[in-house]
Amino acid sequence: MHALEAHELYRFFHIGDDETAALRGISFHLSAGEIVALVGPSGSGKSTLLSCVTGLDEPDGGHVEVAGMRLTRRSETERTRIRAANFGILPQSGNLFGHLNVEQNLRLQMQLAGKPNEIRIGALLESVDLQHRARAFPTELSGGETARAGLAVALASDPPILVADEPTAEVDRDTELRLIAHFEARRRAGLATLLATHSQALAHRADRIIGLKDGRIDDE
Repeated sequence: MHALEAHELYRFFHIGDDETAALRGISFHLSAGEIVALVGPSGSGKSTLLSCVTGLDEPDGGHVEVAGMRLTRRSETERTRIRAANFGILPQSGNLFGHLNVEQNLRLQMQLAGKPNEIRIGALLESVDLQHRARAFPTELSGGETARAGLAVALASDPPILVADEPTAEVDRDTELRLIAHFEARRRAGLATLLATHSQALAHRADRIIGLKDGRIDDE
């Protein structure tokens, strides 16, 4: 059984009479202890695909299974429960609440997942070298610090699957290498990671690369 399976996913968007096919029958799987990188030009469907496989959006066709459980076409309450138990999500725009400091953001994410753990908060902050910024608010962080804090929040509940959308897009080389080290540590721990990225350095560390183009898997 795979950690994540997507079966023939379709997603259409409508603006007036115009229809855009964002996903056109995409199927893939993600196994425990594996890093899979989604690559492709802007507009190829990477972000839409990540939204569908995490249950943040519903595909118009096909379905998603997480650890053997059907995620697609469940109630919002059920999707939220499955997502909290299985996913850590690092979106492009960040996942920090502006009115909470870094430590409070971590604590809230653990509470939402039903996994409060004060000791883990300190360990996470140390692992991303932000223990000295625990009480800083998002607007007080540099770009690299924001990326590392966002990753810590995504990892707060020790999720079986980490999904990250362009996690190294706005960071310097040192921060990118630090984030890559975290992804590789998850692989060694038998945890799954799904990344959408334009970074060749990050994609080359993946076990598999899935190319997307115009909402389809590009075998080339």
